[in-house]
Amino acid sequence: MTYQNLLVEIENKIAVVTLNRPQALNALNKDLLTDLSNFLDEAQNNAEIRVVILTGSGEKSFVAGADIKEFSDFNGNQGEELAQKGQETVFNKVENFSKPVIAAVNGFALGGGLELAMSAHFRIASENAKLGLPEVTLGLIPGYGGTQRLPKLIGKGRAAQMIFTAEMISAQRAYEVGLVNEVVPQAELLDRAKAIASKIAGNSSIAISKAIYAMNLSDTDQGFDAEIKSFGELFDQADFKEGVSAFLEKRKPNF
Repeated sequence: MTYQNLLVEIENKIAVVTLNRPQALNALNKDLLTDLSNFLDEAQNNAEIRVVILTGSGEKSFVAGADIKEFSDFNGNQGEELAQKGQETVFNKVENFSKPVIAAVNGFALGGGLELAMSAHFRIASENAKLGLPEVTLGLIPGYGGTQRLPKLIGKGRAAQMIFTAEMISAQRAYEVGLVNEVVPQAELLDRAKAIASKIAGNSSIAISKAIYAMNLSDTDQGFDAEIKSFGELFDQADFKEGVSAFLEKRKPNF
């Protein structure tokens, strides 16, 4: 499938998805969100994809935010619909995607850009990355999950400071507070993301999908039950048989 605002490269079971609106610092608009939603639908059943890497085109920006021009004249109902549709079709879909999604943050990740990165299962960043949620400077709050995901990642107090001040933080500070897992030089970012993705792609994809499901319920009353049920279900899968056989035979498993 071809996309207007995405570049997709699939190799070694890894899909590198580049958000490609460089003239707008990859700002999220309706068309880009539609492309992302369509890609996720296509990738879900594509056996050639086991891991997805999200990154932005160029060296300045992952996603500089939402395209404000598209909603500058919205009323309340339209604003609510914008947030709800975005959550359902992209941000929640990324978070609950059954295959790991890594955000390789290669510059500015602001507003909806940071919210997209936070919906990924984890994040690595280039040294020049800047991250923030500036919505209150527009008289808004984050609408694509920022008030919900940021406190879970860095704690309520730090999240409150970021949201209330609208200040950007550096990649190093993001690492210190747990918002990103690693910080690497810009030139090494994609290679590092691919190296991590390659390790993931060699493991059991069905086990990883069950782990994603259980982890996403970790802050609910259903978390432990989901883990127990998923753990049991995996005993009936071919990957479990292969994994145990490989361990006993002292070889690498072929999942």
